[in-house]
Amino acid sequence: MRTLLFADIVESVRLMEENETGTVQRWRKLVGRVDKDILPRYQGRLVKSLGDGLLMEFSHAPLAVKAAFAVQNACSDINDGVPQDLHILVREGAHVGHLLADEHDVYGADVNLAARLTTLAGPGEIVVSADVRDQLTPVLDADIEDLGACYLKHVNEPVRAYRVGPPGPRPVIEPGPVSMPQLRPTVAVVPFTEHDGSLEHHVIGEVLADEIISALSRSSELNVISRLSTTVFRERQASIEEISGYLTANYVLSGSYRKAGSKLRINFELASSANLTIIWSDSIVCSPTVLISGKDGVVAGVVTAVSMAIMARELERAQSQPLPTVESYTLLMGAIALMHRLSVQDFDRSRQMLQALTERMPRQAVPWAWMAKWHVLRVQQGWADDPNLDAQLALDCGRRALNVDPRCSLALVVMGFAHTNLLKQLDIAEEQYDLALRVNPNDGMAWLLKGTLLAFKDQGKLAVEHTQHALKLSPLDPHRYFYDSLAATAALSAGQYKRAIDLAKRSLRANRTHTSTFRALAISQWQLGLHDDARKTVTELLKLEPSLTIARYRERHPSGGYETGRIWSSALEGAGVPQ
Repeated sequence: MRTLLFADIVESVRLMEENETGTVQRWRKLVGRVDKDILPRYQGRLVKSLGDGLLMEFSHAPLAVKAAFAVQNACSDINDGVPQDLHILVREGAHVGHLLADEHDVYGADVNLAARLTTLAGPGEIVVSADVRDQLTPVLDADIEDLGACYLKHVNEPVRAYRVGPPGPRPVIEPGPVSMPQLRPTVAVVPFTEHDGSLEHHVIGEVLADEIISALSRSSELNVISRLSTTVFRERQASIEEISGYLTANYVLSGSYRKAGSKLRINFELASSANLTIIWSDSIVCSPTVLISGKDGVVAGVVTAVSMAIMARELERAQSQPLPTVESYTLLMGAIALMHRLSVQDFDRSRQMLQALTERMPRQAVPWAWMAKWHVLRVQQGWADDPNLDAQLALDCGRRALNVDPRCSLALVVMGFAHTNLLKQLDIAEEQYDLALRVNPNDGMAWLLKGTLLAFKDQGKLAVEHTQHALKLSPLDPHRYFYDSLAATAALSAGQYKRAIDLAKRSLRANRTHTSTFRALAISQWQLGLHDDARKTVTELLKLEPSLTIARYRERHPSGGYETGRIWSSALEGAGVPQ
């Protein structure tokens, strides 16, 4: 039995594209140091050198782990003086097992498992199997952190894994951006500058920036730099490159204002730090008094436009670049945006992005949670060839997310979503939503989906209260159509048919591919006696979901066992959905 150690470069494709010569030179330097210094010192052997990875073997696990620490130290040396975004960061995985070899390659299940364990490690991290951990003495050999049972690609059963670091009083890996890539782009909002030089409205630039920071901070899609960090750039005439460099921001929102009679003209600019270009700009005229009072909706309008511009830019990047070269936060934002477009082609592309992200970051809960939601939406849209299989996959992804982070409110919400819409286990779903709200009382999606569940259970009044609260918590959500659609379902359950129609139509103006919205609209129209309108709506619905029948609706819809379900299926039948 030998201890196998894998090491590979994190984001090697991106590094090669950005600086091929420098990356190759530093990688060769690292390989040379491993071969001539580290391996002889720890009685190891270089089994195989890949383009961006190494396979090594050792007689004993403690020696392999010490060599792994030495590889990380060598990485720090070769990165000295190199910009951080070009650093070669190595992740490593170790397992005890047998090695089968011939003149061409090395083989065996143990070799594969060592390679798969490497995928659990973040940049600069080392992950080992239980067999390696059993040969280590905590404190003396290594600082050891139990990761629990982890899921690995192409491995049927979960594998117990451990993260190890050099022995000492500090944590194994300090939490921070180096150990785990960010899954949200970062925005800096700098105080707006006054162009006419008068002191009368001097404070408005900071007030406006503060209000925008506060509103953007409520978005679950963005990281926002605090005002204490951005205020230092007021009137410094710093460039976008300087601001983004100091604050590590992907986007910078800035602007200026001047007097225009009794009003102010305010100019806004949103710049991308990646290529130092303006991706959105606008100009408005408003009263200073009304602006400060917040009654004119200027801040809300700016925040919505900024969020949409960033989403559009990240989606463009995600669609135009090979997936291995795309930043993790770009992949996630692109996947979420394409998923909610609800067109078959975009939906499939969304899955590819999420798969790439879960393979890149298997110990991040959020990508697994979104993958679970993808499977639920696939069934809801009527696109699943095997709804039972998608239900199982949704639950599997949700469990993986919660194994990584039991307090991930998004994962808890999506598990509730799956139990509601796929399994019709509303009691379990309600428990999941309640757990999510205990973790995060301001989770708009949890309030929204719990409200929808209450609608299915004939509790219309409570359903409306929950969904209205969700709308208040998420007034600027990029996927507001989804909130409006489910709020329409809640209004429908409460007999508020006019409000349900208004919400459904507002949702459809933003997205005309969500089948649930068409169903809510058709039922509301039928119940109000607008039968011709209901029939037209059902005609559009059946174009999107041609396999829909009343029998299938009753079988799969969560309201099927309640009076609500009987009323709704009767209305759909009257409006033209076939038996």
